[in-house]
Amino acid sequence: MATKQEIDAKQGSENADFVKEEHEQHDNYILQKNTKTKTATYIIIAFLVVLVLGIVVSALFFGSPEA
Repeated sequence: MATKQEIDAKQGSENADFVKEEHEQHDNYILQKNTKTKTATYIIIAFLVVLVLGIVVSALFFGSPEA
């Protein structure tokens, strides 16, 4: 059976930050403030906008089903 020290060593620390600033030197983060993250964010937002516009246009074009 594994000891508590072995389990803690495998799990690691859980103090992850949400956004890493460029000047910070730690590894526990979810997002970085760099060009890759910003570009990916803009692509995802653009995709969601196009998706919503497609749903709105299709609803206007096809209308609601007649009962």
